[in-house]
Amino acid sequence: MGAGKTTIGKQLAKQLKLTFLDSDHEIEARTGARIPLIFEIEGEEGFRKREVAMIDELSQRDNIVLATGGGSVLHEENRQHLHERGTVVYLHAELEDLVARTSKDRNRPLLQTDNPRAKLASLVEERDPLYREVAHLVIDTARSNPKRIAALIVTKLDELN
Repeated sequence: MGAGKTTIGKQLAKQLKLTFLDSDHEIEARTGARIPLIFEIEGEEGFRKREVAMIDELSQRDNIVLATGGGSVLHEENRQHLHERGTVVYLHAELEDLVARTSKDRNRPLLQTDNPRAKLASLVEERDPLYREVAHLVIDTARSNPKRIAALIVTKLDELN
């Protein structure tokens, strides 16, 4: 959350001349509801069920760059589909960067708490090992702009092939 998946993903898709998709945006488009409303009505569990189905569908497409929600790695099925069907890039960010990037964003249901920093720290602790498990590449997003990070990813992808 706040690592730059959407922003960097759009840049990467542009540089690779691929279609950019964001699983959260696709869920919103299909349901006609924003993610916070889905969380409010269905809870996190209901949202995660929608997310699993969406990632299953989107990860079967070719010639795309897919940005997923930060919690998508919580489900084994998502990790398996993403790792086996594509090349996964984990955009790693330090906690302080995540706090700064998300501090004014009210569209993140899990951060609507009295202590968003503590919540982010807990999420990083829980999710970082899962991100690393599924990733083919780990890219540090600190101190660089999205265009440069996307260019670095292109270079690293070329090295993988």
